[in-house]
Amino acid sequence: MESDNASTAINDPSEVDREHHNRGDRFSVLISNALAWLFPILMGVICTQVVLRTLGRSDIGPGNQAWLDDLQWWLYGTAALIGIGYAITTNSHVRVDIFYDRYDESKKARTDVAALGWLFLPFAILCWDVTLHYAIASVVADEGSDSPNGLHNLWLLKLVMNVIFALIAVAAWSAYVRSLSRLTHPALWKKLLYAFPATMFAINLVTYYAIWWAIYLASPAETNTRQVGRHPVFDTFDLGYWEIKYTIVISLAVTILVIGLARAVERGTGNGIRG
Repeated sequence: MESDNASTAINDPSEVDREHHNRGDRFSVLISNALAWLFPILMGVICTQVVLRTLGRSDIGPGNQAWLDDLQWWLYGTAALIGIGYAITTNSHVRVDIFYDRYDESKKARTDVAALGWLFLPFAILCWDVTLHYAIASVVADEGSDSPNGLHNLWLLKLVMNVIFALIAVAAWSAYVRSLSRLTHPALWKKLLYAFPATMFAINLVTYYAIWWAIYLASPAETNTRQVGRHPVFDTFDLGYWEIKYTIVISLAVTILVIGLARAVERGTGNGIRG
């Protein structure tokens, strides 16, 4: 039986603990399985380019094979990124941890909760935020290939990258909730509290953008984005040796309020008394 489980983990990781998958897990596996077909397409593109170059047909098409070069990393970048979410969902990533396999199930669950909620989820949210601005700048510039004969509309790939980081965050959150359910009843307030850094990071983004847009829309028409960024609410204050942004303090207060409200709702409905 152990051998069968090991074989399944290698040949079809999505079948491992499938009965415990939640909707987010199933969604991540579905999207990943669909986009996995990009890999055979990628192999076909690579083989085509190798054959053309071997035959001395490097100038085939409208100029050269620059569009094939671009297509390769478009396909590889998309498929490789979507694979991150699949690996998290199926626990098929490379876990460089010489102790983890010897932990009991409870300790494994606690480790996964800490790793996903305190480390990986904030990173995924950060990547989503960074690539959002990256994609918007590319759309505004109508960015294309460096080569005249390459694939243009490069902004499409950067938009896809931003969407994939959102999917990775969904996969990480779903896996986090699944691990948390092995320890306690995963009430909403517990989900938010036990992943406090990720929760606060997400609320900070919402708070920051809400304040930014509120100031921008309430400002005179001639106000530019740089002037909005210089508003006093985005300044910092000294707290001992540290400089802290006012928006961080606001976000911390909002995070505590949201968790408190979620806790109050759970108590009011009687769902928060378990675990």
